[in-house]
Amino acid sequence: MSKVVLITGGSSGIGKSIGEFLHEKGFVVYGTSRNPEKIANSIFPLVALDVRNKQSIVNCVAEVIQKSGRLDIVINNAGVGITGPIEEIPTEEIRNNFETNLFGPIEVMKAVLPQMRAQKSGLIINITSIAGYMGLPYRGIYSASKGALELITEALRMEVKSFGIQITNVAPGDFATNIAAGRFHAPVVKGSAYEVPYGNTLKEMDSHVDSGSNPNEMAEAIFAIIQTDKPKVHYKVGAFMQKFSIVLKRILPDTVYEKMLMNHYKL
Repeated sequence: MSKVVLITGGSSGIGKSIGEFLHEKGFVVYGTSRNPEKIANSIFPLVALDVRNKQSIVNCVAEVIQKSGRLDIVINNAGVGITGPIEEIPTEEIRNNFETNLFGPIEVMKAVLPQMRAQKSGLIINITSIAGYMGLPYRGIYSASKGALELITEALRMEVKSFGIQITNVAPGDFATNIAAGRFHAPVVKGSAYEVPYGNTLKEMDSHVDSGSNPNEMAEAIFAIIQTDKPKVHYKVGAFMQKFSIVLKRILPDTVYEKMLMNHYKL
């Protein structure tokens, strides 16, 4: 029997690449979009979902289970970027980021766990970020929301293991997707104390995404994890130096690592 996969945020970018790859491998794939009727080129069905709305999550999960009879793999991929000096980012935008990147995935997991527990099996893969391992300048809110999801996964993984359910984190680096277009950018304010350093850092971040890795790398990594009997707690996917930056944070003194980051971002 083909395994049933639900991918949040499956209409573009990494989610779409993962969905297409798994679809071609014979999985029954459902993606999600806030407005699936506007997506014309998906090779797998899209279900309406807004991860900021609990009822939307409940309805989406119920629809997939009603159509397929089971739910084997959930990939919490829906997320949104955010940049800006923390002092200048509107609080409502900070809340929106956490609703999408943290509380949404938590509610999705809460919605699918009863079905997986009844099946005595299931795999949840949370897409986090290498940025979640460190506080990056002008990306602090994004780093915090993704870092929090990493820790939630560590805890929940232990809570549900006895039910036959496995949970893991996959932290991607920079990939060539349209995430920068959908990211909330706090404006570069003329005359602001942050005008020059934030403006320069913003250009640097966008160049990293534009020259990022092929999203198919993530799809292949996800497929490999699905094939694994006992997934690890954490996976990192991306350029060597991005993954190595996590190792450096672990072994370098805090102030040395901070100086390295500031030099990188020319601060």
